[in-house]
Amino acid sequence: MTNGSIVFAGGGVAGIAWEIGVIAGIADADPQLAEHLLAPEVTFIGTSAGSAVAAQLASGAGLEELYAAQLSDETAEFDPRVDLTALMELFTAAASPGASPSDTLLAIGRLARDAQTVTEAERMVSIEGRLPSGEWPERRLLITAVDAESGEFRVFDADAGVPLAEAVAASCAVPGVWPPVTIGDRRYMDGGTRSLANADLAAGSDWVLVVAPTIEGAPGLGQIPPGELASLDPAPVFVVYADDASAAAFGVNPLDPATRPAAAAAGRAIGVAAAPRIRAALDRTH
Repeated sequence: MTNGSIVFAGGGVAGIAWEIGVIAGIADADPQLAEHLLAPEVTFIGTSAGSAVAAQLASGAGLEELYAAQLSDETAEFDPRVDLTALMELFTAAASPGASPSDTLLAIGRLARDAQTVTEAERMVSIEGRLPSGEWPERRLLITAVDAESGEFRVFDADAGVPLAEAVAASCAVPGVWPPVTIGDRRYMDGGTRSLANADLAAGSDWVLVVAPTIEGAPGLGQIPPGELASLDPAPVFVVYADDASAAAFGVNPLDPATRPAAAAAGRAIGVAAAPRIRAALDRTH
């Protein structure tokens, strides 16, 4: 099970907790499988909330330590208190059936640049609080973002010359909620505006595990395009999706830090249940 990739998708603060829980649950059920999944040669790909998870797991911090942090009342996270229903209506309008993908990203970029939010400095406090280390890890770590003006997709890695915290902040910059992140002379927004998971970056891997805090097939923008998963052929691919209990834990506002303990526990249960199926799917690489 070498030369594989784990793709961590977006999903808010609740999604961070849930994804950490999923990996912890896999370790509970099958420690050897978890060891293989987290091996140094495995590539981590993170989008939005998933960028924080990928960076946390790549830092070398203990899995139980990361899980315990999601249960703690002490956190640098804070609720932006935005009207998510109204925001989703804006996103839906930008992603209208007649709009091309590039036009959609340009429209969402305008929304991101025009929104009244906290400052970048205020937002960075939360981002830095998420990361056990501010240094890029030795393993291959890919963090996604989108240029808020041009709509260009950007992938940050250790060779990009960008601090890890800034790359994660850019990937987590939900338009209309958090400010675009200034890197050099550009401003970047959430990598999830291109795709929930950007799983196509894992093309060429021997196997791919996608961890996505969304219910498979649910209506709305939070889905992985089938073509994106098809692009990973012939590698075996397994997607860990949320279930109804997880959705209940996420609540109506997955950006609310109060969702973290329940989301982490729900993710851990999913990980335990999914571990045998993950092993069976990924063992096809042998």
